[in-house]
Amino acid sequence: MSTEPLAGALRLVLVSGLSGSGKATILRAFEDLGYEAVDNPPLPLLQSLVSRSERRLAIGIDARTRGFDATAVLDALAALRRNPALAPALVFAEADESVLLRRFTESRRRHPLAPNGKVADGIAMERAVTLPLRAAADLLIDTSETTPAALRRLIGGHFGAEAGTDLAVTLISFAYTSGLPREADLVFDVRFLRNPHYVPALCGRTGHDPEVGAYVEADPDFGPFLSRICDLLMLLLPRYRQEGKSYVTIAVGCTGGRHRSVHVAERLSEVLGKAGWRAETMHRELVGPPRPVGDSPGHNPGRADNPVIMDRMPQP
Repeated sequence: MSTEPLAGALRLVLVSGLSGSGKATILRAFEDLGYEAVDNPPLPLLQSLVSRSERRLAIGIDARTRGFDATAVLDALAALRRNPALAPALVFAEADESVLLRRFTESRRRHPLAPNGKVADGIAMERAVTLPLRAAADLLIDTSETTPAALRRLIGGHFGAEAGTDLAVTLISFAYTSGLPREADLVFDVRFLRNPHYVPALCGRTGHDPEVGAYVEADPDFGPFLSRICDLLMLLLPRYRQEGKSYVTIAVGCTGGRHRSVHVAERLSEVLGKAGWRAETMHRELVGPPRPVGDSPGHNPGRADNPVIMDRMPQP
């Protein structure tokens, strides 16, 4: 479903999801965007709350809400959609069980659905009762590996003052050793390009450095690859916009996520910007200390390399 409002309609966003998945951060992000944020009002008051507001609204509704019933929430949302003066949307946030368990452990909070029992039991119960909302969500956000700052940018891209005026494109560079970005709509693998990591003078630098960029672009396959990807995006993006999408995330991955993927993401962003698209870049692996990249069997330094597969608990 599209999250783009009709012209002149008042934006209304219902925010739901699993406890510990970042709903409070999402509501604060809406506040920063100028929305009036209300967390967990009694469900029977929803219609009255909406009718009295002249501002854009973000309303948190989850299993803690008094008299919570997913079917009743969906019925209320359907009634709101019938009002041509409103542009309702449903956002649902979730995360992996291991991540939720860790977050509850770190905060030392009890799960609201299992105040005297195991947190895992509360998570399972909440996941079951909110499943209909997850299935009906206009925007489903997995926060297992999303930082609060990235989550705020994501909400801004969908629902900010400029959202709805055009398709917002985000390019994310990442390391395959740390897993795919869960929010990605399109994923491109650039591990076939020769790797600056194995050049001593370039190893400690990133794809932002001109010397690294020059090394990557010296690969004879770089030019044809970039040209074909740009042609593909110029075909897809107008169709995405035509279908009502307001936000597209393109992930570009290499082994360590600090050289090739960073440079390619920046080049794609540059090309899209010149073509008139609203594009921004995020570099997941450039946040925090560098991650080690080990040699894989049969690897030939300076050329494309195989991924090093590591088991890693997702970061919040």
